[in-house]
Amino acid sequence: MSDAVDRGITVTEIAAMDQPIDANPETTAAFVGRALRGPLNTPILVNNIGEFRRRFGGTWTRSSLGPAVEQFFAHGGKRLYIVRVANNAKGAMICLPANGSGLVLRAIEPGSTEHVRASVDYDGIDASDEEHFNLTLQRLDPDRHVVTDQEFFQKVSFLKQSDAYVGESLLTSSLVRLEKPLPTRRPEVTRSRSNSFDTAYVAPAQAGSDGTELSDYDLVGSRQDGSGLFALQVVDHLDLLYLPPPGKGIDTGPAALLAAERFCRERHALLITDPPAEWTSVDRAIEGVRNLGFASPHMFGYFPRVGQRGDENSLRKVAGGAIAGLLCKLDRIYGPWQDTDQQGLGLQRQFEPVIALDEKDTRVLAREGLNSIAAGPAGKARIRGGVTLGRGSEVNHVFASLPVRRLCNRVIATVDDITRWAVFEAPDAELALRQSARIRHYLGELHELGALENDRFVAQCNGETILLGFQPRGCGRPVLLTLHQTPSGCTVASTAFAPAELP
Repeated sequence: MSDAVDRGITVTEIAAMDQPIDANPETTAAFVGRALRGPLNTPILVNNIGEFRRRFGGTWTRSSLGPAVEQFFAHGGKRLYIVRVANNAKGAMICLPANGSGLVLRAIEPGSTEHVRASVDYDGIDASDEEHFNLTLQRLDPDRHVVTDQEFFQKVSFLKQSDAYVGESLLTSSLVRLEKPLPTRRPEVTRSRSNSFDTAYVAPAQAGSDGTELSDYDLVGSRQDGSGLFALQVVDHLDLLYLPPPGKGIDTGPAALLAAERFCRERHALLITDPPAEWTSVDRAIEGVRNLGFASPHMFGYFPRVGQRGDENSLRKVAGGAIAGLLCKLDRIYGPWQDTDQQGLGLQRQFEPVIALDEKDTRVLAREGLNSIAAGPAGKARIRGGVTLGRGSEVNHVFASLPVRRLCNRVIATVDDITRWAVFEAPDAELALRQSARIRHYLGELHELGALENDRFVAQCNGETILLGFQPRGCGRPVLLTLHQTPSGCTVASTAFAPAELP
């Protein structure tokens, strides 16, 4: 998917049938939260903290998104989609005088740091023409006051019935939209007070606002509108999802977590969840996770929170962003089929768990589906446990193992990607053989990388249905997955285990 999202028609590229297979591609994460500026409900790919700061304004005391992004890149993450959401935020308003009326423009991106300005001229327009005008729009960097974006609209009209109507033309703008009341006359030329030959600009008459703290419903958004976390529907591949706390001292609520879990289940991704602030001991964490009632192999929970090393008075911080970065680093160096407790995968030294855990605590928490942030070698805390919240049922039992769940997610995504072209072909025996050969080749590459216990695996294709059987590394039994492919997506059957050994 391109970095810019067209809200009209979304085109998804289908991989060619003979493309090379990347058995261990770079892991992609996504965060949803509040930012100082940037487009709303649009996934934007950032590859480093500098890109995030330029596009979304960096860290902000009223949001936990910025610190989470900093943690992500500091701990080894490389590909991160950001979805900015807001609660009643508004864009700046510009009023261009129009002979007794006005051309009112509203900035598309809301926020107090979104600086846009506009200018009108009649260059190249006949003196007898009282309808058309040229409109220039600019976005300024709020810190350096330099132009970062500029748009030109030549010979547009203030008349609604005109083919060059300015309201229609501005639908292609990434900066502003036309707002009522509509002008009854052509906007006047914008003139400089100091020098009539200089290009002048009109600044906002009303500054933008940042809105109020987010609710669960702002994070969730709407599937139909493609807002909130559902803005990520247009992202082709997604491995990890994290919802930073929506406000200072506010935990991400159960409504948002349940919606995010379902989304991850549909996308074969992993949701990273933070421990609530009230979990101040191992006993309270166990009681809390039981009361929440989550039992999903697509959820990753941990305990405890972290603090600043050597500062007993430091605030208890969530570490979801750091964990997402470490999982990306794990995948790149060792593979998602490996446990998180590996050399070089500790939290940065300035972070330490606010509660010291021993081996007994780690085992008890793991039985409840919670990973532990515990002291490790060289003074760096590590993530121990290697579990998901998939517990309490036979179907989820094998997926209580984090490496097994994440490997299966990777296999499902890759198999769907390398065989999706077949959905648009007429099914026959030859097509099924070609699909099976591609899948077996991919599973063979995973075995060579050490992801599978052995080279005995099943890949059977029958029209839109694919049966996969393989034994993940460290798993005591084979896993059987049934994929159902359609042009609109891929679903996986609930049966998780092969009833017998693989051939």
